[in-house]
Amino acid sequence: MVDVMSPAVRSALMSRIRARNTKPEVTVRRQLWARGFRFRLHAKGLAGKPDLVLPKWKAAVFVHGCFWHRHEGCPLFRLPKTRADFWDAKLSANRQRDLAVVRSLLDMSWRVAVVWECAIRLDSSAASDCLSEWISSSRKGIEIRASDGTVICGDLDGGQS
Repeated sequence: MVDVMSPAVRSALMSRIRARNTKPEVTVRRQLWARGFRFRLHAKGLAGKPDLVLPKWKAAVFVHGCFWHRHEGCPLFRLPKTRADFWDAKLSANRQRDLAVVRSLLDMSWRVAVVWECAIRLDSSAASDCLSEWISSSRKGIEIRASDGTVICGDLDGGQS
């Protein structure tokens, strides 16, 4: 199938997609700040440049967009029908890089949280409550996602907490 946009229009459209300061990320930041947590943004010295770093708690937080980070089973993720091979390879590489970054941070004794866009969209307050509890705990890793209309706080390996 041929792209319905010219290369110039497609380029302009794609250039507006932000890597930092996305709406879900800003929502998480505001809610954590209101709960009294202080953090650094996009720490260059850590693998993957986490969206939020809480040095006091030795915690790194990633706020992942469901499409760009290939959140399998999520209604917000759908592999595009045009250039499917390209997108499959690109999004698979993103997912593999994410897993490598999490492993690297855990190996460096950092605690890691992954907050998915779907959880923020569904109930940002519940997702932030879950994240706040995790930051104050001693648990190594957490994944916050939406499933069946509820926010799920599970371990990074997929087990529910």
